[in-house]
Amino acid sequence: MKRKTKMVHGGITGDDRTGAVSVPIYQVSTYRQPEAGKHTGYEYSRTGNPTRYALETVTAELENGNAGFAFASGMAAITTVMMLLKAGDHVVLTDDVYGGTYRLTTKVLNRIELGHTFVDTSDIEAVEAAIQPNTKMLYIETPTNPLLKVTDLKKMKEIADKHHLLLVVDNTFATPYLQNPLDFGADIVLHSATKYIGGHSDVVAGLVAVNDEQLAEEIHFIQNSVGAVLGPQDSWLLMRGIKTLGLRMEAIEKNANKIATYLDQHPNVEKVYYPGLTSHAGHNVAEQQAEGFGGMIAFDVGSGEKADQVLSKVDYFTLAESLGAVESLISIPARMTHASIPKNRREELGITDGLIRLSIGIEDVDDLIEDLAKGLN
Repeated sequence: MKRKTKMVHGGITGDDRTGAVSVPIYQVSTYRQPEAGKHTGYEYSRTGNPTRYALETVTAELENGNAGFAFASGMAAITTVMMLLKAGDHVVLTDDVYGGTYRLTTKVLNRIELGHTFVDTSDIEAVEAAIQPNTKMLYIETPTNPLLKVTDLKKMKEIADKHHLLLVVDNTFATPYLQNPLDFGADIVLHSATKYIGGHSDVVAGLVAVNDEQLAEEIHFIQNSVGAVLGPQDSWLLMRGIKTLGLRMEAIEKNANKIATYLDQHPNVEKVYYPGLTSHAGHNVAEQQAEGFGGMIAFDVGSGEKADQVLSKVDYFTLAESLGAVESLISIPARMTHASIPKNRREELGITDGLIRLSIGIEDVDDLIEDLAKGLN
């Protein structure tokens, strides 16, 4: 199946018993057993639910894996994956990660003595230098949040194999429509499905896909033990969102390319971060490993005051956390999504007070450009 067809017809579609073309919402917590200790496939909805299973099946297919898992949030998915490690282990992570991932690593996982090193994973030598004898995982975000750095997945696979590491890729920004890390040898791919996969600002969820049976068993064991599972209503909403993911990403990327070009030429914009621009350091790698450049753009206007001026003038860009919805969103990472990162660390990374992050939606691109022009001019 081609990509867009897979999003409509992949996984479990409909209901054989009734002929319904949409998977039913099984709003149920427990299931009748024909005999004590024997069930017909489901026993308790923390362990498994038919609606969630349908979502998990299509998740695996979209990422070309053999098993998928649905969680109550993206952070629940990331936490579960990190719990594959044990006290005393060490993980190397992309330095420019989502603020929630940074917070989890530095403020929660450190309590169980899980070591970590943040490094620019677009720099191959820096990654090699960060690996320690007890390193067990290489955690990549590409493109990154919010500076849109691109990491070469093939190179990361080579390093992971050389040092016997689990290779984990946060694929939230690219989506399974544009990039499939498992195809490049990643062991685990995860998403904040709240973003593009849901796509309508109406659900919070996380997804994981793997292509190894033993790894799938371990993740399911942790998921069931911890209990951070996605409910049936939200699972159904995600399946509905997946059906239009391809159409939305094509419209979003078309808009993003035009807006990035506009910003790149604007005299009041100091720097633009978008992999679709040929001037972007990761443009060539992104072109080789993905089917497109996505809908996230960051740009620096020089100061927090100027950033506030832009925010005060826009009408179609909604000032809000999150991203990946049909409506365009705007945010200041230093004061919003990445506020949990210490200021000196943000400045080292380039997450300045004047950095603005855009999540481009499906509106008319001329309206969006005109909206930005009001603040920039």
